[in-house]
Amino acid sequence: MIKTLAAQMKQYKLPSFLTPFFMALEVVVDILLPRTMGALIDKGIQTGSMPDIYRYGGYMLLLAFLGLLFGVLAGKYAAQASSGFACNVRDAMYTNIQKFSFSNIDKFSTAGLITRLTTDVTNLQNAYQMVIRMCFRAPLTLIFSLVMAFSISARLSMVFVAALAILVVLLGLIISRAMKYFNEVFEKYDDLNASIQENVSAIRVVKAFVREEHENEKFKAAAGGIYKMFVRAETVVANNGPVMMLAVYSCMLSLSWLAAQMITAGSLTTGELTTLFSYVMSILMSLMMLSMIFVMLTLAAASARRVVEVLNETPDLVSPENAVMEVPDGSVDFDAVYFSYSRANTSSKNNSSDQVLNHIDLHIRAGETIGIIGGTGSAKSSLVNLISRLYDVSAGSVKVGGLDVRRYDLDTLRNEVAVVLQKNILFSGTILDNLRWGDKNATLDDCRRVCRLACADEFIEQFPDGYETYIEQGGSNVSGGQKQRLCIARALLKKPKILILDDSTSAVDTATDARIRQAFREEIPGTTKFIIAQRISSIQDADRIIVLEDGRIDGFDTHENLLQNNAIYREVYESQTKGGGDFDQRGGAL
Repeated sequence: MIKTLAAQMKQYKLPSFLTPFFMALEVVVDILLPRTMGALIDKGIQTGSMPDIYRYGGYMLLLAFLGLLFGVLAGKYAAQASSGFACNVRDAMYTNIQKFSFSNIDKFSTAGLITRLTTDVTNLQNAYQMVIRMCFRAPLTLIFSLVMAFSISARLSMVFVAALAILVVLLGLIISRAMKYFNEVFEKYDDLNASIQENVSAIRVVKAFVREEHENEKFKAAAGGIYKMFVRAETVVANNGPVMMLAVYSCMLSLSWLAAQMITAGSLTTGELTTLFSYVMSILMSLMMLSMIFVMLTLAAASARRVVEVLNETPDLVSPENAVMEVPDGSVDFDAVYFSYSRANTSSKNNSSDQVLNHIDLHIRAGETIGIIGGTGSAKSSLVNLISRLYDVSAGSVKVGGLDVRRYDLDTLRNEVAVVLQKNILFSGTILDNLRWGDKNATLDDCRRVCRLACADEFIEQFPDGYETYIEQGGSNVSGGQKQRLCIARALLKKPKILILDDSTSAVDTATDARIRQAFREEIPGTTKFIIAQRISSIQDADRIIVLEDGRIDGFDTHENLLQNNAIYREVYESQTKGGGDFDQRGGAL
């Protein structure tokens, strides 16, 4: 874990080194100040020697200035190092997340990833700054103060050692109890972020069903969980102060009692006693800092584990060595394909209950239009996700252009397979910005051409700003049908060899749906098209249609032949043409 995080120091190694260097110099100055003050009292004030008063007073001013200078420099470099470290950690996490396959993403909730990128990294940033500053300052101050105290009076310094031993035990008990609570806090943070994310993204549904009060209660419960955990942890940590003050005043009383006897006997001077009081405060404050460092590190350790989980997560799907860099054509072959989302079962094709897809054999020629229909949970999306290698098969193989998809460079393969997913996503920016996700170098004419194919031009031209119309986050200022057509146009801009429409015209009226399909036939005849739909009218003109039932192929033929030979397809067709309904309501029997 430490090695993984230390690798993120990168260009901030020099500030990370300079911070403890200047902190050490500041400690040296702080240690010399009490000794100089003691000399000022003994050799200047008590003897009435003005030259000595001026001399030692000047030394103290110089030391104070140097201490200020070293402290400022240490703070400056600590800020650079910790902020840069946090920036590198976030960048490394985000970069790794972009490489995740769908199976990697399935391991982490969206809210959990957000918490790790924000709260957890902030905790690491604060801890890192404390480590390079206080983790050097506190031990050095403690050691140097003890050395200086022993050089003045070994007998009196034993008071510090006794107090130190007791404090270490008490602070250890406090920290161990606080650790348990801090480790639980971040799970509560995930719950809180999940509540916020779900509510904000579905705010229209919340208001439509008047569920604001219910959502408020959910948020209060999540926030209350964090409150309770922090109260417990901070209550334990708050014992640091009383324990420390008890040690400070006990040491003061003991020193005063013993030192009074030594001063009377002439074995200790007033200046030396004043110096010892300064060192006892330095020693005990160092212990206080160390205890807070341990608390902070305990909190950061929980964050570090969560951050390192993301940094060390290895993408399941990577490009092979000597990867093929060109896709010959859009032909697709499924050869005895089995697929399961559970990694534990990927090697087993006999346990059919664990398989999402079972023994899929399909052979599709380049340029064909293939319709896919099936009930909810029949694995329609799972089937097409294997084509662009968003997941890998459990057994068998998927071939594109005659080659196993596992032989292609991932970027090369996915650039030739355009997918319009069930959940259409638009990003904040203009319509042109969103379209150019398909081709960043596309001209305005290119964008207009694909929008005509997707029947999106008709509503874009009605906007006052046309293609420069700003799309709000998530496409909230366009309708569902408009969003679908923009996503189809964006996919077409890639000029793919394979186009997959995963129920992507469900929010489009049947007339527009028909025009889109006609444009596909006329304008992109060489592109292999997979159209997933619930309406048979959306796929009946396809070259062939796949009927899926529980992850198995129940039929694969033309519309006319399926009407004659496939009972499921015929039943759904009759229900939709006579009385409405979709694949999940065939004939009203299911």
